Amino acid sequence: MPQLLRVQNFNVSTDGVGAGEHQSLERPFGDLDPEKLFAWAGATASWPRRTEPGGTRGLDDYFTRDFAHNIGAEIMGRNKFGPQRGPWQDHEWRGWWGDEPPFHTPVFVMTHHERPSFTLSDTTFHFVSGDPSAVLERARDAAQGKDVRLGGGVTTIRQFLDADLVDTLHVAVAPVKLGPGLRLWESPEELLDRYHLEVVPSSSGVAHHLFWRK
Repeated sequence: MPQLLRVQNFNVSTDGVGAGEHQSLERPFGDLDPEKLFAWAGATASWPRRTEPGGTRGLDDYFTRDFAHNIGAEIMGRNKFGPQRGPWQDHEWRGWWGDEPPFHTPVFVMTHHERPSFTLSDTTFHFVSGDPSAVLERARDAAQGKDVRLGGGVTTIRQFLDADLVDTLHVAVAPVKLGPGLRLWESPEELLDRYHLEVVPSSSGVAHHLFWRK
């Protein structure tokens, strides 16, 4: 079986915005309130950070449970790892996820400024330069036959889409319009020259957009 590059559970608004402007250490999504995009996943029974019993089942829960299925590595942009820009000033700060990152695989952080790898729990972060195809080759080697997840953010996903490297995408479109910010698309129809699309509505109000190569 081929190793797929998959975008999973990526969240945008109805106007295609996936992150706000003015990202900072305190506000990973910038001016955007992430609750407006992620509420559907946080309400599910399988949400990994759930501290109380309960939660919804059904379609949203299925996508939450499927997040880690057959994933052997992740690729993310530097902006998803943290708000620092340019040469690394602080090697002690190790991302937004604490001592137990939710990835549980090797993670390849794309950056123009490489730094030594480090491991937190069962996640090892590698800081790599190079074009998308070269980074994907490294991630596939590390995934040991499993698929690679393209975690974002918006700019990184667009880079891999423009390089025609993405095999499948699951984009959850929340029923809100956000205005200024980083936009994945003006319309999902932009991808229909290369992908099939099925839109599956959820009772939470989210519309799950499922793309796969033609």
